[in-house]
Order: sequence, then C-alpha cells, then structure tokens
Amino acid sequence: MSTDTWDPLTALDRRVLGVLIEKQKTSKSPDAYPMTLNSLMIGCNQKSNRDPVLNLDEDEVEETLGLLQRRGLVSKITGGRVERWRHLLYEAWVIGKVEMAILAELFMRGPQTEGDLRGRTSRMNEIADLDELRRLLKPLVERNLIIYLTAAERRGSQLTHGFHPPAELAAAKAAAGTDTYADDTPTVTRVSASSPDVLASIESRLADAHAQIAELRTTLAALEKRIAAFE
Repeated sequence: MSTDTWDPLTALDRRVLGVLIEKQKTSKSPDAYPMTLNSLMIGCNQKSNRDPVLNLDEDEVEETLGLLQRRGLVSKITGGRVERWRHLLYEAWVIGKVEMAILAELFMRGPQTEGDLRGRTSRMNEIADLDELRRLLKPLVERNLIIYLTAAERRGSQLTHGFHPPAELAAAKAAAGTDTYADDTPTVTRVSASSPDVLASIESRLADAHAQIAELRTTLAALEKRIAAFE
C-alpha cells in the first residue's frame, strides 16, 4: 500500500490548477499560456467542462494563485505587458502528460465514472479505451493521486483525485454508494423496459444524488472561501 500523502486542495485551488493544465494542453498560441489573471478567471467560470459552474472574480482567483504559489504549485511570470501564471505540477507530482490530463479533468468536474473520464480526458490527450485508462490509473492509485469511490475496474466504477479534504471525500464516497454498479453483493437486480416503476425510482435516486453532490460542492466552496479570508 502506498504511503504517499497529499495536502488537500480547496475547490478553488483545484479549479485554478485544472484550468492552467487545460490551457497548457489545448492552447495553440503562445499568448494563451502562461495565462493572464483575466483569462484564468474566464476559464474558471466557463460553463462547459466545469462542474459546478462558478462565478469567481479576479480578486478570488488572485488570492488562490497566491496561496498556490506559496505551496510551490504555480509561478508568476513578470516582465511583460501583463503578469502571467503557469503551473509547476509536473515537477511537484512527477507524473506524465496523460496522467496530468486525467487529474485536470477530475479537478474541473469532480468524481466521475471511468467511461466519462476517458472520453473527457481524450480532448486533451487521447486514451484509446478503458484498458488503456486503467493502465494509466494504476500507478496513480498506488500513489494515492487517484482514489476509487466504488469497486475498481468494474462497469460504472467511479473515481476521483486524491486531494479532497477528508469531509469532502467522505461525502463523495457516500454519494457514489448510490451508483447502480457499486454494489459488491453477488445478487444483481436487472431492470428492463417492462419495469417502468423500478426504472423511474432508480432515475429519481440518481437525480437526487447528483443534486446533493452539486449542493455539497457549492457549500464547500463557500466555506473554503470564508475560511481563507480569515487566514
């Protein structure tokens, strides 16, 4: 079992780092990355490929960057017309390019299934199939950079990054427990089109779980912001 431990990152920390990674991988212009404070704020508040959608201002993003800089995770580039920021995560975590893209997606969208993660990561670095994803995940799991919330390498397996604060991780595990495929018991309940009541019940439970997750994330982000203001 790995002895690697990682200091937790707040929801704002993760959003800022995720956007920096994403822009480094997807930008085609040297003017796009490293990122200005304004472009980073816009990236953090983007409505696509983000969960939850945030509405941060420049002061909040700048404060987060300052905290991350003190932890050695980002650096500020001065000397040009405007200050720019870049991440230092390859040095900090010693991982490859595709593994970095995997973490970025988890930072920006939170816990998700293996299938969703593979598809979303492929917009930054192609991952051919689930077997390749699982091969990439194995060393990350061994180092506690990735945590499975349900049984690993099964249909519908859910996972997340290893930087959640303890209470947030516990909430994510509890929410993942509602997933249909997370049950480890040998008895499998099969739902067919001839069972509309059962199907509707499952869909309702899943919708409630997703709503609760979104509410928890929003509440945690607000709490983290208030705590940071007192530090």
